[in-house]
Order: sequence, then C-alpha cells, then structure tokens
Amino acid sequence: MAGQSRRQFLTGMAAAGAAAMAGGDVLAGSGSKNVIHGSDVVTLGKTDARPTVLGLGTGTIGGREQRALGTEGFTKLVRHCLDRGVRYMDTADRYLTHVYLRAALKGVPRHKYYIQTKTPAKHPAVARADIERYRRELRTDYLDSVLMHCMTRPDWPEKMRPVLDVLLEEKEKGHIKAVGVSCHGWKALAPSAACPDLDVHLVRTNPFELKMDGKPKDVAHEMQKMHDKGRGVIGMKIYGETGLENKKQRFESLKYVLGLGSVDCFTIGFSKPEQVDETLDLIEQASKELTSS
Repeated sequence: MAGQSRRQFLTGMAAAGAAAMAGGDVLAGSGSKNVIHGSDVVTLGKTDARPTVLGLGTGTIGGREQRALGTEGFTKLVRHCLDRGVRYMDTADRYLTHVYLRAALKGVPRHKYYIQTKTPAKHPAVARADIERYRRELRTDYLDSVLMHCMTRPDWPEKMRPVLDVLLEEKEKGHIKAVGVSCHGWKALAPSAACPDLDVHLVRTNPFELKMDGKPKDVAHEMQKMHDKGRGVIGMKIYGETGLENKKQRFESLKYVLGLGSVDCFTIGFSKPEQVDETLDLIEQASKELTSS
C-alpha cells in the first residue's frame, strides 16, 4: 500500500470485486496513469459504474461504420471484445446501434458487460420515455451510464436541468448507475465541470486537436477539474474520427491520454477485431513506457 491512501485502497478492493464478477483479472486505480491493460476495470468517480478502460465505440461516422457490418459482423466484433476482456460498450440513440448490441449480447450474463448510451432529449417527458425504451431495446433492467448527448450551448446546465433531474430520478429507481453529459464545442465544455449532480463526463481528447472542443491543453485542464470533483472522466475521439493515419500516431495518442492521469477510461470506434487487438497491445506498451519514465 506504499503511496496509497486508505480510501484509495478500499475503493480498489471494491472495484476488484466487480472485476472478479465480470471475469476481469486486473484492477485499475483512479485515473489512467494506473492502467496496465485495456481490460482493467475502473470505477467512475463516486458511482457503482465500473467499465473496462477500453470501450467499444459504436458511433463512428454517426454509427454508419458499425451498422455496415450487419448483425453477424457486429456480433463477431462484440464477442471478440468480450473474449479479450473489453466489456464496455458505448452506444447512443442517434447511432441506431441498440438493436445490434441487443443481438450481439444475447445470452451473455448481464454482469459481463457494461452499456453506456445517450439521450438527445430536450424535454423531461421525452427523457423519461427514452430510458424506458432503451431498457426495452437493449433488454436490460438497468443501464450502466446514460448521458445527455451532444450539448452545444454554454447555458446547457440551466436549460437541461429538467432532463438531468429525470435522469437522477431514474438513477434513484435503479434504472441507471451513472448520469452524465457529452459536449460538442468549447462553449459547452467549459461550464461542464461546474454543473452539479453529474457523475460522468464524456470528453473528446487527443494530442492532435482532431474532432476536439478546444486546444489539447485547455481540454486537459477541464478534464482535470472534472476529475478533481470526483467525477468519472471518459475520453473519446482518441483516434480522431476514423483511426489516425498510422500505428505510430495511434500509440502517441494513447500514451498522451493515459499520461494525463485524469481520464478513467475511453471509447474507440472499432469495426474490425484486429483493431481491438492492436489497441490493447498499444495500451500495454504505452503503460509500460509511462511507468518506466
């Protein structure tokens, strides 16, 4: 326990139990600097939500890339992720991939996977209906995390408060484990950390300023503020939109994100099993370099 507080140790023990239930072998501590493998299990902030470090994104080019795989190809991809210990599945209503995930996860015990989805609802009644529909579409009693999707206005914390309240009510009912937000644009991202009652932030981050909401250093500063508030911080667009130009750049981006220390986990939009394999290898390589430096 050298260098580890009692609180960190107890948090780690709780997450280790979740990892064991999910079939995971390795525990990641708070923040990505402690990551060793992409299949490590992390706890998002102060919640009971425990995804793996690496998540399968299903929204590449609005989900078109994943939907183009068809049910059979998509199922093969999801099952490969599960076989490699990647149990975090990221989707959204706008991606139109709920039904694909439902088919791909058929017969898999619920504790073996983590589902994050997103609602575009701007009205509380719509948000409430969305949660019920998502649970039906995904055939699950609960959703691990639900985000308010694609905030663009600087005043979204006030405008979206009625929707956030509905999501918090659904959390109280046990229908959701964690409530959060994803933002598109600096004006929307900047006030995010100050918004009360959020558990999770999904943030676009990479060192190349690709598909991001601001300069890498500015985005990193905001993510640190979120992390310091005890929020779960999830990265996206680690590879930009479609994978960067080469393996060297993908490695550089992973090392950058893992080295921030404020990002708990991240999703990447894969369409081929070999892309998952490469990323898992690169995460391990980047982690080793960061540990030895």
